[in-house]
Amino acid sequence: MSAVATVIECRALSRRFRMGEGDVWALRNVDLSVESGEYLALIGPSGSGKSTLMNLLGCLDRPTEGRYLLDGAAVERLDDAELADVRNRKIGFVFQTFNLMARQTALENVALPLVYAGLSRAERRRRAGEALRRVGLEHRVDHRPDQLSGGQRQRVAVARALVTRPALILADEPTGNLDQATGREVLGLFDELHREGATIVLVTHDPKIAQHARRRIELVDGSVRADVRQPEASP
Repeated sequence: MSAVATVIECRALSRRFRMGEGDVWALRNVDLSVESGEYLALIGPSGSGKSTLMNLLGCLDRPTEGRYLLDGAAVERLDDAELADVRNRKIGFVFQTFNLMARQTALENVALPLVYAGLSRAERRRRAGEALRRVGLEHRVDHRPDQLSGGQRQRVAVARALVTRPALILADEPTGNLDQATGREVLGLFDELHREGATIVLVTHDPKIAQHARRRIELVDGSVRADVRQPEASP
């Protein structure tokens, strides 16, 4: 049996911010390993450090100290251009606010990351259509965001996250702008993607949403207070 790959490996990861004449440590000495196929929730109140850790994991920021390997590659010392390349190839982002281009169709929105990857127009359209089918929106490929419901827009965002076949899906409060019923549908989609083998890190302040993950990391004052695994995800 082959060994399970490690997608995220953090060692003593720390982030310090300058505040006036002093320093504030938003994150201190975080050790974290996430294997391929895991479904992990980062949870904690405002100021706990979860947003700082999310930004580091998403290669949107660099640590002050410590090491971060993403899919086997050390990323903590990459320059801006290299970080942008890693973000595009290795990470699929799903945001609370969808972040879709208003004048582009669902297909064009999903295909956008592939433009930066240098794929041909035909291949971009093929892979974007495949990603939209995966989230159940093959009948909405030509619709713009204003012609879609909130849940459908978030599904487009999930398809966009999947289209580069990333090592990691990073979802930041993905149900925050949705009503409860639609939020449950989107969380059900994440459950399905997890069953299919996707590696997902879900950032949330809501314990009920975190219960969908098989593993929960609780952050308090910039440090990991609890790392809890559960054998079965909640329905």
